[in-house]
Amino acid sequence: MNTIINKLPGIGLAAVIAVPAWLLGKEFPIIGSPVLGILFGMLLAFLKRPEQFNEGIRYTSKKLLQYSIILLGFNMNLYNVFKVGKLTLVLMIFTLTSVFLTAYLAGKALKLDGNTKTLIGVGSAICGGSAIAAAAPVINANDEEVARSISTIFLFNVIAAFLFPFLGHVFGMSDQSFGIWAGTAVNDTSSVVAAGYSFSNAAGDLAVIVKLTRTLMIVPITLVLAFYTSKRLMEDQKGSYSFVKIFPWFVLGFVIASVINTFYSLPTGMSEVLVEIGKFVIVMAMAAIGLNTNLIKLIKSGTKPILLGLICWFVLSVTSLVVQKILFNI
Repeated sequence: MNTIINKLPGIGLAAVIAVPAWLLGKEFPIIGSPVLGILFGMLLAFLKRPEQFNEGIRYTSKKLLQYSIILLGFNMNLYNVFKVGKLTLVLMIFTLTSVFLTAYLAGKALKLDGNTKTLIGVGSAICGGSAIAAAAPVINANDEEVARSISTIFLFNVIAAFLFPFLGHVFGMSDQSFGIWAGTAVNDTSSVVAAGYSFSNAAGDLAVIVKLTRTLMIVPITLVLAFYTSKRLMEDQKGSYSFVKIFPWFVLGFVIASVINTFYSLPTGMSEVLVEIGKFVIVMAMAAIGLNTNLIKLIKSGTKPILLGLICWFVLSVTSLVVQKILFNI
């Protein structure tokens, strides 16, 4: 009980910061609540705060972040995955592979730290902030690495929402082709919705389904990252570290939530409420991360992550178009 009480001030502070970020994010979905949460947290980090807040802030940025990913599983309907079929899944194999390889090679050339290039690669390839939130605890990323990656992904989300519909019309793309392109090459859900429906209603409907299918890639990717991280730690600590310690158990919760939402009839509106709670907790976690992030240091180190994000985004966009054209003749 004392442990819980000790965490409450920090959790409460993160929740208070998250409320205006949440409300403003609803008004400006292109920016998004998580980005505003992390920004507000970074601004308040300049103020000296009592030590009693720190335990709850750490808990929110780590554990509550993991629990929020579980709740996002109630947004998944596996029938939609079956609907888009092997075309989208094959396409995702190519896009994920190309982006991860690009993130590794370009990140190495730019001399970025391993966690930052991994998080930017995951955020670009899968689903932006949610994927970064899922991967961060698995690879033991610190708050500044998460903030740097979220900020980078956010920049290209905004650009994509305006640029993609324009390019789609310039290229003379069909609703199907553009919907698949937007669903696989735009990161955050809000930007996918904005880009897809700006092109056409049919393209928007398909883009959202493809995007949600892409979100499922969180599961295998986090498991691979957990295996790689545990192997590296075992080598560093001469075999004293086990895979079980770093296994992302919250991902199993995400899968279970997806299965429940697909095959069981929940009370009307319950899934939506649980997903909204999960999204709000993510904003709380981002605020907590912001509270532990040095904004000045983040700005000084910002050029290389942005360049890596641009390269990954370009490779992702081109790969999606090329695979559609060559393999599926769309």
